[in-house]
Amino acid sequence: MADTPETGAGDGGTGGAGAVKQPRSVRVVLLALMIAMMLAMLDNMIIGTAMPTIVGELGGLEHLSWVVTSYTLATAASTPLWGKLGDMYGRKGVFMTSIVIFLIGSALSGMAQDMGQLIGFRAVQGLGAGGLMVGVMAIIGDLIPPRERGKYQGMMAGVMALAMIGGPLVGGTITDHWGWRWSFYINLPLGAVALVAVSAVLHLPKKRSQARIDYLGAVLLTVGITAVVLVTTWGGTEYAWTSARIMELIGIGVAALVGFGFWQTRAAEPIMPLHIFRSRNFTLMSLIGFIVGFVMFGATLFLPLYQQSVQGASATNSGLLLLPMLGAMLVTSMVAGRVTTNTGRYKIFPVAGGALMTVGLYLLSTMDTDTSRFTSGVYMAVVGLGMGCLMQITMLVAQNSVEMKDMGVASSSTTLFRTLGSSFGVAIMGALFNHRVQEVMSEKAGALGTEVTEQSAQLDAASLAELPEAARVAYQDAVSSGTHGAFLLGAVVAVAALVAAVFVKEVPLKGAGPKDTEGPADGDGDTAAAKAPVTEAV
Repeated sequence: MADTPETGAGDGGTGGAGAVKQPRSVRVVLLALMIAMMLAMLDNMIIGTAMPTIVGELGGLEHLSWVVTSYTLATAASTPLWGKLGDMYGRKGVFMTSIVIFLIGSALSGMAQDMGQLIGFRAVQGLGAGGLMVGVMAIIGDLIPPRERGKYQGMMAGVMALAMIGGPLVGGTITDHWGWRWSFYINLPLGAVALVAVSAVLHLPKKRSQARIDYLGAVLLTVGITAVVLVTTWGGTEYAWTSARIMELIGIGVAALVGFGFWQTRAAEPIMPLHIFRSRNFTLMSLIGFIVGFVMFGATLFLPLYQQSVQGASATNSGLLLLPMLGAMLVTSMVAGRVTTNTGRYKIFPVAGGALMTVGLYLLSTMDTDTSRFTSGVYMAVVGLGMGCLMQITMLVAQNSVEMKDMGVASSSTTLFRTLGSSFGVAIMGALFNHRVQEVMSEKAGALGTEVTEQSAQLDAASLAELPEAARVAYQDAVSSGTHGAFLLGAVVAVAALVAAVFVKEVPLKGAGPKDTEGPADGDGDTAAAKAPVTEAV
């Protein structure tokens, strides 16, 4: 017998039916979860702003990209493992462990004396960050019934938007006034607050699985994910797409992932049990999550670049440049969560989100050197409305499509697909953008244009200001052409999200009252998941 959960009186704390108002202890835990998610989301945004100062002090410019890559790799590779460990050994202890690892990595990164140490310590930090994201979503899945979950996951989307807007501003302020090391040290007091709150208030059923951890599956998945992320990071930048190194990585990645899939059908306690993909809704949400990651991170990369290079905006306020998109995403996420909670219906949101995202990206692809900031802001808002309809609904539907015993792997799998989508989005849209910029610069500025972009197709404001007038105008035309191609590709990819959303079945949300226990009688995986018990035996 496991300990009885103490977090909420009655059904509110364990996801039971009919819960409306959550107990104070649950609200305290949710605050701690939002702080934890803020840490994971905010970190890369802050560090990006501090990077020039870090390189100036530590040197190692040639290894600069690894400061981000090591963090991303560790986060992506560890995400499925954290989800499975939470399912096997209990969510609370695993989540607290991830916080501690993240804080250790933050402290060590702040004390780094050279670029090699910083890269290694960032990997430790990324290892913890993978558990933060999964832990937050899975604990919400444990505490809150699905029909109530929508509004809380809307708040999580708000935290993500706030991190993306405020990260560069906070990073710049901290670096200017306290030094770059405090970009890492700032995590310590915030993480300590989250750790204490979770330790004192969160009480979930204790578990102790007798099954052994699937070590072979973990190794195969880690190798596969690492190869995929390295291909998308190095392809077209460090190495040509057709180079032997990229081909080797593709071969290793494919072999590892095929082997992983084969082994998961035989492992006693698989890291990512393939039966969760029998649910049509779960599979569709994984696809939509991948596309949202593809589009969102591509947009957040190229929109500031366009506004700085073509519209003359200041790089200092780069986070504010995304405000129309992120603000619309925040509002729509919260509205979608509230409507889902009040009505129990959600299919309209992925359908509307896919349509709005497609239209918005097409509008962004029409921007040129004469497009005003107001017009581009409206286009961004349309994209933001679409992403707001999709961001948290994908997690909600995915969690509603599995049994409680698989809540962790469902949360981690959905998070992983979004992470992989962002890697592919940045790589593919970036390759298209760079190729087009170099092509246009060569056409319009001749040898000078080729010389300007041979090192990088992305120039900072200072470098742009030093260019001759003809080269600067050519570069603005080139960036406009490059963003056209990148966003047009994004619009084409977004169509797949719309098609997937059309096939989503609106399965009643678990824990949402008597009416929601009725579902289609076709006996598919989604219906079976909807009828599964909301809580595990305690």
